[in-house]
Amino acid sequence: MSAISGAVSDNRRALPFVAPALILIGAVILLPAFYVLYLSFNESTFGRAPTFVGFANYARILADPYFWRALLNTAVVVLIVVHVELALALGMALLFASGLPFRKWLIAAVLAPYAVSEVGAVVMWRTIFDPDAGVMTRLLESLGLPTLEWSVWPSHGLALVAILSIWLHLPFTFIILYAARLGLPAEIYEAARIDGAGPLQIFRRVTFPLLIPAMLVAMLFRYIFAFRLFSEVWLLTQGGPARTTEVVAVYLYLEAFRYNNFGVATATGWLMVLASLLLASFYLRRIYKEMFARGE
Repeated sequence: MSAISGAVSDNRRALPFVAPALILIGAVILLPAFYVLYLSFNESTFGRAPTFVGFANYARILADPYFWRALLNTAVVVLIVVHVELALALGMALLFASGLPFRKWLIAAVLAPYAVSEVGAVVMWRTIFDPDAGVMTRLLESLGLPTLEWSVWPSHGLALVAILSIWLHLPFTFIILYAARLGLPAEIYEAARIDGAGPLQIFRRVTFPLLIPAMLVAMLFRYIFAFRLFSEVWLLTQGGPARTTEVVAVYLYLEAFRYNNFGVATATGWLMVLASLLLASFYLRRIYKEMFARGE
């Protein structure tokens, strides 16, 4: 009882110190979020007061075939980007941890895409994969391989978006897995070698299980970030041709700033939040089991 009273007393003493941070979080995150939620239940546009329409905006979105196509495109791109990125980052982290020569210079090269703005990166990749004069297009043609007609075929456009997104965000996943790999104690590997385990067995029975918490954290953040995919698609294809490469964030942008349907746009935003929370709940549950439940 005295311990509980002491904890309550400590919290009261700490409240004046954390109050500014709580007020800032409420002003920057909670108030806009609740205002967006309020708008999602209203019909709203420029020059007109919001009119309450209940769940009509949500019903309109769920009945819109463009929304379902955008959701399908988002799901396909996110699944490809997150899993390919994780596999590449894991392989690179293990390679770098094995004692690669010129490691500092190579790490700087791997992290370089994170220093490039998304606008600059899209312009660069548009130039490289230009269907008429792009360097990569010429190289693929010279090797007899099919080229990416990303401005014509929706599947090619989404493939280029996935490649661009992987290149741009690979450093984030790599640095998490590389730091986690360097944090593993060398004694475990020495004991495994003494027991006669080969490199593949060490990976399967030592490295991979111990890296699972770091991989779950990396996948959780990348799923959430990738679900908000916007700039790569908008700057590359603007959702075309005929809205076939649209993703959910582009759908929201068009409703808000091209069609001025703020109610529909905010409802789309809340649907994205709910989808992200649903996705995050699975990974958060796994992270809790891997990192905390074992200690109970």
